[in-house]
Amino acid sequence: MNRMLISAAHKSSGKTMVSIGLCAALAARGHVVQPFKKGPDYIDPMWLSQAAGRSCRNLDLYLMERDDIVATFARHATEVNIVEGNKGLYDGLALDGSNSNAALAKMLDLPVILVIDARGMTRGIAPLILGYQAFDRDINIAGVILNNLGGSRHESKLRAVIEHYTDVPVIGAIHHDERLAIVERHLGLMPSNESHVASAKIKQIASAIAEQVDLDKLLVLTQKESLAIPHTATVSPLPCGEKVRIAIARDRSFGFYYADDLDALEAAGAELVPFDTLRDAHLPDVDGLYIGGGFPETCATELEANVTLRGEIKRAIDQGMPAYAECGGLMYLSRGITYEDHTFEMVGAIPGDVQMHAKPIGRGYVHLHEDLEHLWPRPDTPAKQIKAHEFHYSKLVNLPPDSRFAYHVARGYGIDGDRDGLVVNNLLASYTHLRTIGSCYWATRFVAFVRRCSFRSSTLINEKAL
Repeated sequence: MNRMLISAAHKSSGKTMVSIGLCAALAARGHVVQPFKKGPDYIDPMWLSQAAGRSCRNLDLYLMERDDIVATFARHATEVNIVEGNKGLYDGLALDGSNSNAALAKMLDLPVILVIDARGMTRGIAPLILGYQAFDRDINIAGVILNNLGGSRHESKLRAVIEHYTDVPVIGAIHHDERLAIVERHLGLMPSNESHVASAKIKQIASAIAEQVDLDKLLVLTQKESLAIPHTATVSPLPCGEKVRIAIARDRSFGFYYADDLDALEAAGAELVPFDTLRDAHLPDVDGLYIGGGFPETCATELEANVTLRGEIKRAIDQGMPAYAECGGLMYLSRGITYEDHTFEMVGAIPGDVQMHAKPIGRGYVHLHEDLEHLWPRPDTPAKQIKAHEFHYSKLVNLPPDSRFAYHVARGYGIDGDRDGLVVNNLLASYTHLRTIGSCYWATRFVAFVRRCSFRSSTLINEKAL
C-alpha cells in the first residue's frame, strides 16, 4: 500500500491542483487510487473523485472520532491512497494542533508531501522546510513538490539550496502555468459538475504532473503497511425494513453529497433515484425526496424555467411526501431567490424567500440541539448535541411567525441565528449539512421516516391525471 498526505505551508499553495493531478496521473498508469479529503469540503472531493475514478471520502477531525476516521480510511484504502489536506500542515482550530493536518498524518501514519508555492523564493526556502521539520519531529516530511516556478533557472537554484541545507528530497517542480488553474468563486473551486471542461482540465493537470513530478520516487517514499480497521459502534441504530425509493437531485445545481452518506442511505434500505432539476420535466416515481447542497443561484434561470417539475415537487411536499433539503436544496424549495438584483421563482414549498449576500451569513462548524418538532424517528439514545457544518451566502427571510423548527443552534447561524431545520408538512429543510457519523444517524432516521410515511409520487401523479 501507498499512502500520503498532500499538504502545504499555507492555503492556496496549489495542493488541490497537485492532488488532482496525482490522482489522475497515477490512475492513468494503471494504479487503483483512492482519494480522501480532510475537512467538510464538498468541492475538492468532486474533482478528486473524477480524477481518480473513485468516490472521495472526507476525514474530519472535528466531526469524527478517532476510530471513525481510522475505520473510514482503512475500509476504503486501496493500492494508492492520497489524502488532500486543508490549509497549512500545522493549521487548525485547536491551539494544540489536535485537529490539524499534522494530527491526521500522525493518526493514519501518513508520509507528508509538502507543496510549496515557491514564487519569488530562493535561499529562503531552506529555513521554511527546516522549520516545518523541527516544529514536530513526529511528522515525516517525505518530500516536497515545488509549485509556481519561474523557469528552469529558478528550479535549479531551489533544488541546489534544498539539497545543500536539508535532507528532504524534491519530488517535483511545477513551472507556473495559467492553464492549470481551476476557476474559483466564493466557496473555492468551481464544482466539477458545473464545469463543462472538467475532464479536459483534469487531463491537462495530470499531464503536467506526470511530466514534472517523479511519480516513481513518490511511490517509493510513501510505501506503508495497511491499517487495521478498529472496532466501531454500529452506524444503524434503527432497524431496516422494506426498500424505499428516494429521488435525489444530481445535476449542475445540486452536487454536494458525502459518499458515506449515500452509502448509509442505501444500507438503510433506500434505492436512490437521481433526477435533474434543470432538464427533467417530472419527478420520478418515489417514496421520498432528497435535495442536497449546491449553487442554485448560478442556475436560477434554468431552474425557474422548469415550471412542470417545480409544480410537481410542490404538490408532492404539500400532500405529505417526506423530504429532506440542505442549504442549496432549501433555497430551491423556497418561494424565490433574489440574486444580482433579480428574483427567480422557485418551488414555493417553503413559505419564505431567499436573499443572496456578498459575505457569508453562516460559515463553519455548527452545534445543534434537537427539538421535539423534529420529524424523524429517534434512536433509543439520541445525541445530546449534533456536530455539523454550514457555509452559505444566503438568508431565508419572510417566514411566518408560527414556523416550526427541528433544531436550536448552539453554535453557528442556521436559518435565523437561533434555529435551523424548518419543518413544513413532512419536509425538513436546513442550512446545516449533516454527516452520518458519530452519534448523528440522519441517513438511517430519514429512510425510516420515508418508510413510515409510505408515500409514492405515482399516486399524486395519478390523482392529478384523474
